[in-house]
Amino acid sequence: MIPFNIPLYTGNETAYIDEVTGSRQLGGSGLFSKKCCEWIETKFGAPKAFLTTSCTHALELAALLCDIKEGDEIIMPSYTFVSTALAFVLRGAKIIFIDIRPDTMNMDETLILPAVTQKTKAIVPVHYAGISCEMDTVTDIAQRHHLRVIEDAAQGFMAFYKGHPLGTIGDIGCYSFHETKNFTMGEGGAFLAKDAETIARASVMRDKGTNRSQFLNGSVDKYTWVDLGSSYLPSELNAAYLYAQLQNADEVIRKRMSLWNLYHKYLLALSESGHIELPCVPDGCVHNAHMFYIKTKYQGERIRLMNYLKECGIESAFHYIPLHSSPAGKKYGIFFGEDRFTSKESERLLRLPLYYELSEEQIAYISECIGSFYGITK
Repeated sequence: MIPFNIPLYTGNETAYIDEVTGSRQLGGSGLFSKKCCEWIETKFGAPKAFLTTSCTHALELAALLCDIKEGDEIIMPSYTFVSTALAFVLRGAKIIFIDIRPDTMNMDETLILPAVTQKTKAIVPVHYAGISCEMDTVTDIAQRHHLRVIEDAAQGFMAFYKGHPLGTIGDIGCYSFHETKNFTMGEGGAFLAKDAETIARASVMRDKGTNRSQFLNGSVDKYTWVDLGSSYLPSELNAAYLYAQLQNADEVIRKRMSLWNLYHKYLLALSESGHIELPCVPDGCVHNAHMFYIKTKYQGERIRLMNYLKECGIESAFHYIPLHSSPAGKKYGIFFGEDRFTSKESERLLRLPLYYELSEEQIAYISECIGSFYGITK
């Protein structure tokens, strides 16, 4: 069986975890947490990075920092994971779902402005498959209407838009280091902040609303409860695992890109003959090979292809059920405009195995099996 995913392991993870356990300092904000944050800040030119226990918590922290309140409206795509919406629903906001572009599966930037009202507080672009949304349009609308831009870059770590790392373009950026992502700490994430006020408040909110970080650096003589917050700090064990991978980040991306490009090469003929569609990478976008997907003609064909691949020993997976069609999505949000592409395109999309340990031979085999399904053999 070729599994759909195998979490990344680069070699030094165990040694770094042993170093943490030997130190008996397991709590958050220790040596490896600082190393991870400094690596992100240096690599991306980000003013400040904070590790979090998940991208979900990074988004919740963003909602707190943006003072999202009951009655506020948040614009985002429906084709995303529940956490993108839930972080704002927990603050009482109403979610305004808009349609996606069929080429990238990202929010259609031309539909943002019509959805803006006096209640709109933020835009949340989701960079699907590590391919950027059209951020020039997003930020222009946000600036003209005094809205916050919170990037859900869960899949966008080490991907770029016109030379800018995803997660650094908006006001706040949120990453995921879940075991399904390019880099993992099991469960974990990161939060990027730009301005001094957000950075200072984030350091308090992620530490249960206390000024503990100031106490630890000696700027206050005792720490106490000063603001809203929660426990968003991952343990040093998680940070140690992640840091081993960040040290090998360029090689990991290089290998994943090589595998992604092989899929594209082997499946191009099937695309050109109209059997399937391949991912689109717009000009100005540099993706991170987070995912390789194909689109079948319709949902029933996708189901049959998934079953066929399973018979061939290959695990594949569809992805999100559009949030606006879910019970909670209907309760906490509305779909603005016409659902031209979100449901239709999501029903055709099929993700193929893509992970660091996948071999070129396995890519060739998977591609051959897909060709065989469509009656095309070498």
